Amino acid sequence: MKKIVRILLGLVLVLVVLVVVAILFIGSIIKTGVEKVGPIVTKVPVKLDAANISVFSGTGTLKGFVLGNPEGFKSSEAVKVGSMSLSLVPKSVLGDKVVIRSIRVEAPEINYETDLKGDNLRKILDNISSGEKQPAETKPGEKSKGAQKKLQVDEFVITGGKLHATAPLVGTYTVPLPEIKFTNLGQGPEGITVADLSKKVMTAVLEAATKAAAEGLSNAGKGTSGSAADALKKGAGDLFKKKP
Repeated sequence: MKKIVRILLGLVLVLVVLVVVAILFIGSIIKTGVEKVGPIVTKVPVKLDAANISVFSGTGTLKGFVLGNPEGFKSSEAVKVGSMSLSLVPKSVLGDKVVIRSIRVEAPEINYETDLKGDNLRKILDNISSGEKQPAETKPGEKSKGAQKKLQVDEFVITGGKLHATAPLVGTYTVPLPEIKFTNLGQGPEGITVADLSKKVMTAVLEAATKAAAEGLSNAGKGTSGSAADALKKGAGDLFKKKP
């Protein structure tokens, strides 16, 4: 009997140690998760330099986030964020549903490239959407569990962003990006998956980007005459009408 008790106590101690170690390395868990699941969901390179999260309050910062561009575009990155603040329930990282109180993305730099027929952000959104359907050749259980991880996000804010748009005839120009805000995502028991969250955020970014880019194109067209101006105005209108 004493031997069984000792074994049980030993198992409990091991579990406690594992939980403590996991919590202490919560930043590494988040960094690894972002860099592993991100490319699966978006089909472009994803990098995060560091994640520093307090194990007690669950608050901290994510630094050096970069979302790469699909092949065929000039810029190597679609989105670059120097720092973003994060607040979550620490113990939820080890559970079935990660509860995130808030994500605040400050001053992102977004590169938007368009030929007035297609663009890099729409391509990434298409990648995310296509990833929702598991390929026929993929074996059951083979898809990353991280991509299906349940999340709850109480608030998600993107603010102070700049859009660097590149379009025919006008080259590259920079315009401010309107603030984007979501609340109460994944509140139910089913939560929201990483893929669903990515799609929702990317759709909002694309809508804001196309509108800002269209306004920039229209303004650029005011200083242009003849067929070039007509092409700019038509391109701006067509771009604005497109829905993600």
